[in-house]
Amino acid sequence: MRPTRNRVRAALVAGGRAFALSFASLAGSAVLFVLSILSIAFVLLGVGLVTTPWIMDLVRRHADRRRRLASAWSDISIPASDRTFPKDVRSGFTGQVERTVLLLKDPATWRDLRWLLVDMTAGYVVLALSFALLLFPLEGLVLAAGLWRVFEDDAYWYMFVPVDSQLTALAAALLGVLIFHVGVWSSERLLRLHFVLARSALAPTPEELTRRIDRLTETRHEAVDTAASELRRIERDLHDGAQARLVAMGMNLGTIEALIEKDPAQAKKMLAMARTSSAEALTELRDLVRGIHPPVLAERGLGDAVRALALRLPVTSEVTVELPGRADAPVESAAYFAVSETLANAVKHADADRLWVDMHHAEGMLRISVTDNGKGGAVVGSGSGLSGIERRLGTFDGVLAVSSPAGGPTMVTMEIPCALS
Repeated sequence: MRPTRNRVRAALVAGGRAFALSFASLAGSAVLFVLSILSIAFVLLGVGLVTTPWIMDLVRRHADRRRRLASAWSDISIPASDRTFPKDVRSGFTGQVERTVLLLKDPATWRDLRWLLVDMTAGYVVLALSFALLLFPLEGLVLAAGLWRVFEDDAYWYMFVPVDSQLTALAAALLGVLIFHVGVWSSERLLRLHFVLARSALAPTPEELTRRIDRLTETRHEAVDTAASELRRIERDLHDGAQARLVAMGMNLGTIEALIEKDPAQAKKMLAMARTSSAEALTELRDLVRGIHPPVLAERGLGDAVRALALRLPVTSEVTVELPGRADAPVESAAYFAVSETLANAVKHADADRLWVDMHHAEGMLRISVTDNGKGGAVVGSGSGLSGIERRLGTFDGVLAVSSPAGGPTMVTMEIPCALS
């Protein structure tokens, strides 16, 4: 009895989910498909240059929501496309042209449109069957309960059963029970089939997956090189800084030991020098530890760590944080140092007197933007500090986008896929 009850409960849950999802499948996908086609058609008129990036972003969010539901409801993974935008997108009309051309060249855009077409047709039909097979039997039961009397003069067809008497109404109820059993058996399978259809339309091609693997392999190698370089820097800082001071302090203590009875005044002076050296060595060690992993980041999270970082800047800064939880420690560390280097670049090169940092998490993505009112002209290229930030984010499959027209302002946007706990 219990297994049967569990199967019925699972089927009803799947049917309810299919019913709720059917509205997004039919109305949402149909509206977005029509808007997308019209926007692309109006590109030649100039209107589409403004609307296409915005509408394609809505389409992508719509598809990403379906990916999450597929994973949560049917344990089906639909890989997301690696959509890479220009590293330096200009503002104004030229920037809109660049964005639109990039979107129209991106195979992911056409896959999304193909999925919208599939979702509002075959995808909707599958969802409708998932919940209709559970709802339709209710009509047979209602007919058997007495509604058949309304159709005594003119038979009502319940599928292939003409209902015009109590006997035929009972036959309709029996047919409804059989349909309900079919619905219990198939509801979850039909919901899963819907997500399988979505995966067939949205999943990247093998060539794209190969390119993505190559890119991830490259970023992993860069991460290893960066880590090795960081270890060499730490070793060098220890050798030239704190270690040298500690060695000198040890030699001074040896001299003090020899002078403490012969020349107490000189020993006292050297003891003060040793105390100063120990304080300087401790400061250098603290700075070194802060450069490896700031204590405030470990204790209070990314938001407070960036706020503390902004307070030490010589320019006015404003930090907005909307993070309902914390990301994994490696992600927080990468994001913190990316923001730190971006702020340092802005202070050093942009001639800015005001900075804004915005951090929020939405749809599985940590998004950080750093804006300054400086002179602009920042680019991502060989030898640029922004290239190092891009490599750091690439380790986590993150992306970096820079908008920095001549005369400013400059906006550096970073995105890292992650979940918050």
